[in-house]
Amino acid sequence: MSASVLYDAPGPKAAVRNRIYAVAGSLAILALIAVSVVRLSEKGHLAPEMWDIFNYAGIRQNIADAVLATLKAFGLAAVGSVVLGVLLAVGRLSDHRPVRWFAIAFIELFRSIPLLITIYAIWVGFLTDYSMWALALGLSVYNGCVQAEVLRAGINSVPKGQSEAAYALGMGKTQVMVNVLMPQAIRAMLPTIISQLVVTLKDTSLGFIILYPELLQTARLIASNTQVNSQYPYVSTIAVIGTIYVAMCLVLSALATWIEKRGRRAKTGITVAAAAATPAIPPAGSLSGPQAEDGPEGNDTIGKIDKKD
Repeated sequence: MSASVLYDAPGPKAAVRNRIYAVAGSLAILALIAVSVVRLSEKGHLAPEMWDIFNYAGIRQNIADAVLATLKAFGLAAVGSVVLGVLLAVGRLSDHRPVRWFAIAFIELFRSIPLLITIYAIWVGFLTDYSMWALALGLSVYNGCVQAEVLRAGINSVPKGQSEAAYALGMGKTQVMVNVLMPQAIRAMLPTIISQLVVTLKDTSLGFIILYPELLQTARLIASNTQVNSQYPYVSTIAVIGTIYVAMCLVLSALATWIEKRGRRAKTGITVAAAAATPAIPPAGSLSGPQAEDGPEGNDTIGKIDKKD
């Protein structure tokens, strides 16, 4: 029996008990899924006609447009949140008290306000006619505050000796932050940054509250305006749209994994230039060629020295 840092390894009886709990829990989950499938089938939600609506060109085009709208809002929010996160992280670590206090107040304020309220307030107060920008700005503000705390933790994790060495070389605070601390913080916190971007992608579904035609809003319109067998296809629509959300999040997570692995394989360090070859100085008395044959007259310098002597 071996021990772990976090917990003691289970003994033989505990291992058997854990296996029993795992089997019982799995059977309970499977039973709940089976009951749900049976009930939905009895109510006609799993009938083939409920899924045939996605063969219509109009509905497919609506879903494609919704995916594009979702990606637009996500792209703007992703860039805005990362840029705002960098600015807030640097401001929170600033030596100037007004800048530091403003960054802290901004972060704590918008982290405490629900994201839905932030998006709705921006839409009603400033961007009523531009729902996409209202959604992107609301997502940027909230997720930027979260990214700022992530980057601040990454900067604080860099050993102090590196910044001290940079200051000793004559670098200023801005140079140390840009060239020494921030690159290491981003590399160290890259998985957390990408995880927050996945959350940002899922939060685009809150655009339905401001009538932005993203995936969730489009799914609601499709399910509520299409009637099949005297029923509305909410189950099939939610299943299809949910699958699209899962696929986009998996693609983003795979991209993050690829970037992280590529960063680990990247060559680091400073390449030292090869030293220039210096000509060898022959020892005294080992001259060859014309100089050896002609004596002092073959070399002006040696001849001048001989004349002076």
